[in-house]
Amino acid sequence: MTDPRTILITGATDGLGRALAHRLAAQDATLLLHGRDLDRLDRTATDIAATHGVPPPRIVQADLAELAQVRRLAEDVRTTTDRLDVLVSNAGIGSGEPDGRDRRTSVDGHELRFAVNYLAGFLLTLELLPLLRRSAPARIVNVASLGQHPLDFDDLMIEHGYSGTRAYGQSKLAQIMSTFELADRLPAADVTVNSLHPATYMPTKMVLAEIGHHVDSLDTGVEATHQLVTSTALATTSGLFFDRTRKTRAHAQAYDSRARAELWTRSLTLVGLTDPT
Repeated sequence: MTDPRTILITGATDGLGRALAHRLAAQDATLLLHGRDLDRLDRTATDIAATHGVPPPRIVQADLAELAQVRRLAEDVRTTTDRLDVLVSNAGIGSGEPDGRDRRTSVDGHELRFAVNYLAGFLLTLELLPLLRRSAPARIVNVASLGQHPLDFDDLMIEHGYSGTRAYGQSKLAQIMSTFELADRLPAADVTVNSLHPATYMPTKMVLAEIGHHVDSLDTGVEATHQLVTSTALATTSGLFFDRTRKTRAHAQAYDSRARAELWTRSLTLVGLTDPT
């Protein structure tokens, strides 16, 4: 990618999102950084500007546990920029601490991990889709996981047999299924849609709070995500799931077209949208 691109990164104040923002700022990308906490957003933007000698990135604030704030986030992005070349849907919560291991619900009454990790990104993506299409060729990169659990459509909000691990895995598989479904609905020449497992247990606040140690480095995750954001070799690659930098297979349910269609329809209803594709 040789021309400066406008890139929105959700969850940009910590961990992978913050490190990716630094990597892209060093390459003169125009960044929009999303976070939940305004002070941390300001500090992140200031740090990026000072480190790389660039103007401070623009910031947009929203709590993804509330769909109204997701809609406001999309409106703020549309107001802030007239083009969007890449959406990196990175924000999320893990399977346990610091967000708790018991079942919790979002402001809208949805199971919290499904709401934050999946529904928020689903809604934000569809709200920004016209802007992405006007900026073609554009890219959507969904930061998912190898930790996947099949969706039970009779108990999508996991009111029975709840565990944080199951909820997290379901939310991540939902991301991947939605990636595949949206990719089928969009010309790759306009917008590509891919998802990835960036790395295993990177040393992020979320991982360290829950398990106390890391496996892969943060650089591993940044490199994998950066590839999907920038690689010219992947300019028309769409509808795939990557394990770090290599294409791989997701859970079998992701390849079930009826399951994907069911999730798509349910998701539109949950976020109150008609199908924009």
